[in-house]
Amino acid sequence: MPFLSLSVYNFRNLQNAAIDLLSREVYFVGENGQGKSNLLEALYYSAYGTSFRTNNDSEIVKHSENSFSVRTMFQTEKGSTQTVSAVYENGKKTIEKNSKKIHDRKELVNTMPCVLFCHDDLQFAVGEPERRRFFLDQSLSMYDILYIDVLRRYKRVLKSRNTVLKEQHYDMLDVYDDQLIENGLLIQKKRKDMVFQFNQIFGKLYEDVTGISDISILYSPSWKEIQDGPGMRLPDHDEVVALMKQHRDQDKIMSTTLFGPHRDRITFMQKGVHFIPSASTGQRRLIALLLRTAQAVFYAKATGSKPVLLMDDVMLELDPDKRQKLTSLLPEYDQLFCTFLPGEPYERYRHSGTRVYFLEKGVWHE
Repeated sequence: MPFLSLSVYNFRNLQNAAIDLLSREVYFVGENGQGKSNLLEALYYSAYGTSFRTNNDSEIVKHSENSFSVRTMFQTEKGSTQTVSAVYENGKKTIEKNSKKIHDRKELVNTMPCVLFCHDDLQFAVGEPERRRFFLDQSLSMYDILYIDVLRRYKRVLKSRNTVLKEQHYDMLDVYDDQLIENGLLIQKKRKDMVFQFNQIFGKLYEDVTGISDISILYSPSWKEIQDGPGMRLPDHDEVVALMKQHRDQDKIMSTTLFGPHRDRITFMQKGVHFIPSASTGQRRLIALLLRTAQAVFYAKATGSKPVLLMDDVMLELDPDKRQKLTSLLPEYDQLFCTFLPGEPYERYRHSGTRVYFLEKGVWHE
Protein backbone atom coordinates (compact mmCIF):
# COMPACT_ATOMS: atom_id res chain seq x y z
CA MET A 1 0.00 0.00 0.00
CA PRO A 2 1.55 3.37 -0.97
CA PHE A 3 0.72 5.84 1.82
CA LEU A 4 2.10 5.08 5.28
CA SER A 5 2.06 8.53 6.88
CA LEU A 6 1.42 12.18 6.11
CA SER A 7 3.03 15.20 7.78
CA VAL A 8 1.70 18.73 7.21
CA TYR A 9 2.98 22.14 8.25
CA ASN A 10 0.96 25.34 7.74
CA PHE A 11 -1.20 23.51 5.17
CA ARG A 12 -4.65 25.16 4.99
CA ASN A 13 -6.29 24.97 8.42
CA LEU A 14 -4.79 21.62 9.41
CA GLN A 15 -2.96 21.06 12.68
CA ASN A 16 0.83 20.86 12.21
CA ALA A 17 1.30 17.16 12.85
CA ALA A 18 1.63 13.70 11.29
CA ILE A 19 -1.17 11.24 10.65
CA ASP A 20 -0.79 7.46 10.42
CA LEU A 21 -2.20 6.08 7.15
CA LEU A 22 -1.12 2.46 7.55
CA SER A 23 -4.44 0.95 6.50
CA ARG A 24 -6.03 -0.13 3.23
CA GLU A 25 -9.05 2.09 3.93
CA VAL A 26 -9.08 5.40 5.81
CA TYR A 27 -12.21 7.48 6.49
CA PHE A 28 -12.17 11.16 7.49
CA VAL A 29 -15.39 12.18 9.25
CA GLY A 30 -16.42 15.73 10.18
CA GLU A 31 -18.69 18.65 9.49
CA ASN A 32 -18.07 20.90 6.49
CA GLY A 33 -15.08 23.19 6.82
CA GLN A 34 -13.25 21.11 9.44
CA GLY A 35 -10.35 19.92 7.25
CA LYS A 36 -11.47 16.65 5.63
CA SER A 37 -10.90 17.81 2.06
CA ASN A 38 -7.63 19.46 3.11
CA LEU A 39 -6.23 16.07 4.06
CA LEU A 40 -7.15 14.64 0.66
CA GLU A 41 -5.62 17.73 -0.95
CA ALA A 42 -2.38 17.14 0.96
CA LEU A 43 -2.25 13.52 -0.25
CA TYR A 44 -2.93 14.63 -3.82
CA TYR A 45 -0.24 17.29 -3.51
CA SER A 46 2.25 14.62 -2.47
CA ALA A 47 1.29 12.47 -5.44
CA TYR A 48 1.37 15.14 -8.17
CA GLY A 49 3.10 18.21 -6.75
CA THR A 50 0.02 20.35 -7.24
CA SER A 51 -3.43 20.93 -5.72
CA PHE A 52 -6.75 19.84 -7.22
CA ARG A 53 -8.41 22.96 -5.77
CA THR A 54 -6.13 25.78 -6.94
CA ASN A 55 -3.23 26.50 -9.28
CA ASN A 56 -1.91 29.14 -6.89
CA ASP A 57 0.23 27.58 -4.14
CA SER A 58 0.04 30.76 -2.05
CA GLU A 59 -3.67 30.03 -1.47
CA ILE A 60 -2.76 26.80 0.35
CA VAL A 61 -0.68 28.52 3.04
CA LYS A 62 -2.34 28.81 6.45
CA HIS A 63 -3.62 32.30 7.22
CA SER A 64 -0.92 34.69 8.58
CA GLU A 65 1.90 32.30 7.52
CA ASN A 66 4.16 32.50 4.44
CA SER A 67 5.13 28.87 3.83
CA PHE A 68 3.82 25.32 3.98
CA SER A 69 5.18 21.81 3.63
CA VAL A 70 3.82 18.33 3.00
CA ARG A 71 5.77 15.14 3.58
CA THR A 72 4.55 11.65 2.75
CA MET A 73 6.06 8.28 3.50
CA PHE A 74 4.91 5.50 1.18
CA GLN A 75 5.66 1.92 0.27
CA THR A 76 6.48 0.67 -3.23
CA GLU A 77 5.13 -2.50 -4.81
CA LYS A 78 8.45 -4.14 -3.98
CA GLY A 79 8.04 -3.25 -0.30
CA SER A 80 10.66 -0.51 0.07
CA THR A 81 9.80 2.66 2.01
CA GLN A 82 10.27 6.01 0.27
CA THR A 83 9.38 9.65 0.86
CA VAL A 84 8.12 12.66 -1.07
CA SER A 85 8.33 16.14 0.42
CA ALA A 86 7.10 19.45 -0.99
CA VAL A 87 7.99 22.82 0.50
CA TYR A 88 6.58 26.19 -0.55
CA GLU A 89 8.43 29.20 0.83
CA ASN A 90 8.88 32.80 -0.33
CA GLY A 91 6.87 32.10 -3.48
CA LYS A 92 9.02 29.14 -4.52
CA LYS A 93 8.20 25.41 -4.50
CA THR A 94 10.73 22.63 -3.97
CA ILE A 95 9.86 18.95 -4.34
CA GLU A 96 12.11 16.09 -3.27
CA LYS A 97 11.76 12.34 -3.68
CA ASN A 98 13.96 10.35 -1.30
CA SER A 99 15.84 13.59 -0.50
CA LYS A 100 16.66 14.14 -4.18
CA LYS A 101 15.30 17.29 -5.80
CA ILE A 102 12.77 16.80 -8.58
CA HIS A 103 13.01 19.25 -11.48
CA ASP A 104 9.82 18.23 -13.31
CA ARG A 105 6.52 17.21 -11.71
CA LYS A 106 6.09 14.47 -14.32
CA GLU A 107 8.75 12.54 -12.36
CA LEU A 108 6.08 12.04 -9.67
CA VAL A 109 3.35 10.71 -11.97
CA ASN A 110 4.05 7.00 -11.48
CA THR A 111 5.02 7.31 -7.82
CA MET A 112 1.63 7.24 -6.12
CA PRO A 113 -1.12 7.12 -8.77
CA CYS A 114 -4.18 8.76 -7.23
CA VAL A 115 -7.64 8.96 -8.77
CA LEU A 116 -9.64 11.80 -7.24
CA PHE A 117 -13.44 11.86 -6.96
CA CYS A 118 -14.77 15.32 -6.02
CA HIS A 119 -17.78 17.63 -6.54
CA ASP A 120 -16.05 19.62 -9.27
CA ASP A 121 -16.04 16.48 -11.44
CA LEU A 122 -19.61 17.38 -12.38
CA GLN A 123 -18.01 19.85 -14.81
CA PHE A 124 -16.83 16.88 -16.89
CA ALA A 125 -20.51 16.30 -17.69
CA VAL A 126 -22.00 19.81 -17.81
CA GLY A 127 -19.03 22.20 -18.01
CA GLU A 128 -17.13 23.71 -20.90
CA PRO A 129 -15.51 21.41 -23.52
CA GLU A 130 -12.13 22.30 -22.01
CA ARG A 131 -13.01 20.32 -18.87
CA ARG A 132 -13.70 17.13 -20.85
CA ARG A 133 -10.45 17.57 -22.81
CA PHE A 134 -8.69 17.98 -19.46
CA PHE A 135 -10.17 14.68 -18.27
CA LEU A 136 -8.90 12.81 -21.36
CA ASP A 137 -5.46 14.37 -21.04
CA GLN A 138 -5.28 13.62 -17.33
CA SER A 139 -6.29 9.97 -17.90
CA LEU A 140 -3.58 9.57 -20.54
CA SER A 141 -0.92 11.40 -18.51
CA MET A 142 -1.40 9.08 -15.54
CA TYR A 143 0.39 6.26 -17.32
CA ASP A 144 1.96 7.75 -20.47
CA ILE A 145 4.76 10.19 -19.58
CA LEU A 146 5.55 10.72 -23.27
CA TYR A 147 2.04 12.11 -23.73
CA ILE A 148 2.85 14.81 -21.17
CA ASP A 149 5.76 15.92 -23.34
CA VAL A 150 3.68 15.93 -26.53
CA LEU A 151 0.93 17.97 -24.85
CA ARG A 152 3.43 20.49 -23.51
CA ARG A 153 5.05 20.91 -26.94
CA TYR A 154 1.65 21.41 -28.56
CA LYS A 155 0.68 24.09 -26.03
CA ARG A 156 3.98 25.94 -26.47
CA VAL A 157 3.64 25.97 -30.26
CA LEU A 158 -0.01 27.01 -30.02
CA LYS A 159 0.91 29.92 -27.77
CA SER A 160 3.63 31.02 -30.21
CA ARG A 161 1.31 30.68 -33.22
CA ASN A 162 -1.36 32.78 -31.51
CA THR A 163 1.26 35.43 -30.72
CA VAL A 164 2.36 35.77 -34.35
CA LEU A 165 -1.30 35.96 -35.41
CA LYS A 166 -1.88 38.82 -32.95
CA GLU A 167 1.31 40.59 -34.05
CA GLN A 168 0.56 39.86 -37.74
CA HIS A 169 3.92 38.16 -38.37
CA TYR A 170 2.28 35.85 -40.87
CA ASP A 171 5.55 34.74 -42.49
CA MET A 172 6.10 32.48 -39.45
CA LEU A 173 2.82 30.57 -39.78
CA ASP A 174 4.13 27.79 -42.02
CA VAL A 175 6.83 26.92 -39.49
CA TYR A 176 4.44 26.88 -36.55
CA ASP A 177 1.79 24.99 -38.52
CA ASP A 178 4.20 22.15 -39.19
CA GLN A 179 5.11 21.82 -35.49
CA LEU A 180 1.50 22.20 -34.38
CA ILE A 181 0.34 19.47 -36.75
CA GLU A 182 3.12 17.06 -35.82
CA ASN A 183 2.23 17.16 -32.12
CA GLY A 184 -1.50 17.69 -32.63
CA LEU A 185 -1.95 14.52 -34.66
CA LEU A 186 -0.24 12.50 -31.92
CA ILE A 187 -2.63 13.99 -29.36
CA GLN A 188 -5.69 13.22 -31.48
CA LYS A 189 -4.57 9.63 -32.10
CA LYS A 190 -3.98 8.97 -28.39
CA ARG A 191 -7.28 10.61 -27.43
CA LYS A 192 -9.20 8.60 -30.03
CA ASP A 193 -7.61 5.32 -28.92
CA MET A 194 -8.30 6.10 -25.27
CA VAL A 195 -11.98 6.95 -25.87
CA PHE A 196 -12.37 3.66 -27.75
CA GLN A 197 -10.98 1.76 -24.76
CA PHE A 198 -12.93 3.91 -22.30
CA ASN A 199 -16.20 3.05 -24.01
CA GLN A 200 -15.60 -0.63 -23.30
CA ILE A 201 -15.61 0.26 -19.59
CA PHE A 202 -17.84 3.31 -19.14
CA GLY A 203 -21.04 2.17 -20.85
CA LYS A 204 -21.12 -1.11 -18.92
CA LEU A 205 -20.56 0.69 -15.62
CA TYR A 206 -23.48 3.04 -16.30
CA GLU A 207 -25.76 0.15 -17.24
CA ASP A 208 -24.74 -1.85 -14.16
CA VAL A 209 -25.68 1.03 -11.84
CA THR A 210 -28.81 2.38 -13.57
CA GLY A 211 -30.03 -0.27 -16.01
CA ILE A 212 -29.76 2.32 -18.82
CA SER A 213 -27.86 0.93 -21.80
CA ASP A 214 -26.06 2.33 -24.84
CA ILE A 215 -24.42 5.28 -23.06
CA SER A 216 -21.14 6.11 -24.79
CA ILE A 217 -18.53 8.83 -25.23
CA LEU A 218 -18.21 10.44 -28.67
CA TYR A 219 -14.85 11.98 -29.56
CA SER A 220 -15.08 14.68 -32.26
CA PRO A 221 -11.60 15.90 -33.29
CA SER A 222 -11.32 19.47 -34.53
CA TRP A 223 -9.26 18.25 -37.48
CA LYS A 224 -12.18 16.19 -38.66
CA GLU A 225 -11.95 12.51 -39.52
CA ILE A 226 -12.09 11.42 -43.15
CA GLN A 227 -14.21 8.69 -44.69
CA ASP A 228 -11.98 5.71 -45.51
CA GLY A 229 -13.96 2.82 -46.95
CA PRO A 230 -16.54 1.66 -44.41
CA GLY A 231 -14.89 3.54 -41.54
CA MET A 232 -13.38 6.87 -40.56
CA ARG A 233 -9.74 7.81 -40.00
CA LEU A 234 -7.86 10.78 -38.66
CA PRO A 235 -6.36 13.01 -41.39
CA ASP A 236 -2.65 12.70 -42.20
CA HIS A 237 -0.09 15.50 -42.00
CA ASP A 238 -0.56 16.83 -45.54
CA GLU A 239 -4.34 16.82 -45.22
CA VAL A 240 -4.15 18.91 -42.06
CA VAL A 241 -1.68 21.29 -43.71
CA ALA A 242 -4.25 21.90 -46.46
CA LEU A 243 -6.99 22.35 -43.86
CA MET A 244 -4.96 24.89 -41.87
CA LYS A 245 -4.19 26.91 -44.99
CA GLN A 246 -7.84 26.80 -46.00
CA HIS A 247 -8.86 28.38 -42.68
CA ARG A 248 -5.86 30.71 -42.28
CA ASP A 249 -7.84 33.83 -43.20
CA GLN A 250 -10.27 33.08 -40.36
CA ASP A 251 -7.36 32.70 -37.94
CA LYS A 252 -5.99 36.07 -39.07
CA ILE A 253 -9.34 37.80 -38.61
CA MET A 254 -9.81 36.34 -35.11
CA SER A 255 -6.07 36.58 -34.21
CA THR A 256 -6.16 33.07 -32.79
CA THR A 257 -5.92 29.42 -33.87
CA LEU A 258 -9.46 28.18 -34.49
CA PHE A 259 -8.70 24.53 -35.33
CA GLY A 260 -6.70 21.83 -33.58
CA PRO A 261 -6.84 19.48 -30.56
CA HIS A 262 -7.42 22.46 -28.26
CA ARG A 263 -10.86 22.64 -29.93
CA ASP A 264 -11.71 18.91 -29.80
CA ARG A 265 -15.13 18.01 -28.42
CA ILE A 266 -16.25 15.11 -26.23
CA THR A 267 -19.97 14.34 -25.99
CA PHE A 268 -22.04 11.79 -24.05
CA MET A 269 -24.43 9.94 -26.31
CA GLN A 270 -27.31 7.48 -26.06
CA LYS A 271 -28.38 5.77 -29.29
CA GLY A 272 -27.08 8.64 -31.42
CA VAL A 273 -28.65 11.43 -29.31
CA HIS A 274 -26.86 13.82 -26.93
CA PHE A 275 -27.57 12.48 -23.44
CA ILE A 276 -26.67 15.36 -21.10
CA PRO A 277 -29.30 17.97 -22.20
CA SER A 278 -32.18 15.67 -21.19
CA ALA A 279 -30.41 13.96 -18.25
CA SER A 280 -31.49 14.64 -14.67
CA THR A 281 -29.14 16.19 -12.12
CA GLY A 282 -28.66 12.75 -10.57
CA GLN A 283 -27.80 11.20 -13.94
CA ARG A 284 -25.27 13.97 -14.64
CA ARG A 285 -23.67 13.48 -11.23
CA LEU A 286 -23.49 9.75 -11.87
CA ILE A 287 -21.82 10.37 -15.25
CA ALA A 288 -19.05 12.24 -13.41
CA LEU A 289 -18.65 9.55 -10.75
CA LEU A 290 -18.48 6.76 -13.31
CA LEU A 291 -15.98 8.68 -15.42
CA ARG A 292 -13.65 8.66 -12.42
CA THR A 293 -14.42 4.98 -11.79
CA ALA A 294 -13.65 4.21 -15.44
CA GLN A 295 -10.43 6.26 -15.12
CA ALA A 296 -9.32 4.05 -12.24
CA VAL A 297 -10.25 0.84 -14.11
CA PHE A 298 -8.52 2.10 -17.27
CA TYR A 299 -5.35 2.92 -15.33
CA ALA A 300 -5.29 -0.51 -13.67
CA LYS A 301 -5.74 -2.28 -17.02
CA ALA A 302 -3.16 -0.13 -18.81
CA THR A 303 -0.44 -0.48 -16.15
CA GLY A 304 -1.23 -3.64 -14.19
CA SER A 305 -0.98 -1.52 -11.02
CA LYS A 306 -3.65 -0.64 -8.48
CA PRO A 307 -4.48 3.07 -7.94
CA VAL A 308 -5.14 4.98 -4.74
CA LEU A 309 -8.70 6.34 -4.61
CA LEU A 310 -9.49 9.71 -3.00
CA MET A 311 -13.24 10.23 -2.60
CA ASP A 312 -14.37 13.63 -1.29
CA ASP A 313 -18.03 13.52 -0.18
CA VAL A 314 -19.01 12.25 -3.63
CA MET A 315 -21.60 9.64 -2.66
CA LEU A 316 -23.69 12.06 -0.63
CA GLU A 317 -26.09 12.79 -3.51
CA LEU A 318 -26.67 9.15 -4.50
CA ASP A 319 -29.54 7.09 -3.11
CA PRO A 320 -28.48 4.10 -0.94
CA ASP A 321 -29.01 1.56 -3.73
CA LYS A 322 -26.77 3.42 -6.19
CA ARG A 323 -24.15 4.02 -3.49
CA GLN A 324 -23.92 0.30 -2.85
CA LYS A 325 -23.72 -0.50 -6.57
CA LEU A 326 -21.06 2.14 -7.19
CA THR A 327 -18.98 0.88 -4.26
CA SER A 328 -19.14 -2.67 -5.62
CA LEU A 329 -17.93 -1.49 -9.06
CA LEU A 330 -14.80 0.26 -7.81
CA PRO A 331 -11.65 -1.38 -9.18
CA GLU A 332 -9.15 -3.17 -6.98
CA TYR A 333 -7.22 -0.43 -5.20
CA ASP A 334 -4.11 -0.10 -3.06
CA GLN A 335 -5.79 2.32 -0.71
CA LEU A 336 -9.09 4.15 -0.38
CA PHE A 337 -9.50 7.51 1.38
CA CYS A 338 -13.07 8.77 1.87
CA THR A 339 -14.58 11.83 3.54
CA PHE A 340 -17.97 11.69 5.22
CA LEU A 341 -20.30 13.99 7.12
CA PRO A 342 -21.13 12.73 10.65
CA GLY A 343 -24.71 11.81 9.68
CA GLU A 344 -23.71 9.59 6.75
CA PRO A 345 -23.88 5.79 7.13
CA TYR A 346 -20.13 5.29 6.71
CA GLU A 347 -20.24 2.38 9.16
CA ARG A 348 -22.12 0.50 6.44
CA TYR A 349 -19.08 0.61 4.14
CA ARG A 350 -16.17 0.09 6.55
CA HIS A 351 -14.29 -3.16 6.99
CA SER A 352 -12.52 -4.61 10.01
CA GLY A 353 -9.22 -2.86 9.20
CA THR A 354 -10.69 0.54 8.23
CA ARG A 355 -9.27 3.47 10.18
CA VAL A 356 -11.69 6.28 11.00
CA TYR A 357 -10.44 9.76 11.91
CA PHE A 358 -12.75 12.46 13.23
CA LEU A 359 -11.87 16.06 12.39
CA GLU A 360 -12.78 19.34 14.05
CA LYS A 361 -11.10 22.68 13.28
CA GLY A 362 -8.17 20.97 11.57
CA VAL A 363 -7.47 18.59 14.45
CA TRP A 364 -7.98 14.84 14.04
CA HIS A 365 -8.33 11.87 16.36
CA GLU A 366 -9.30 8.21 15.93
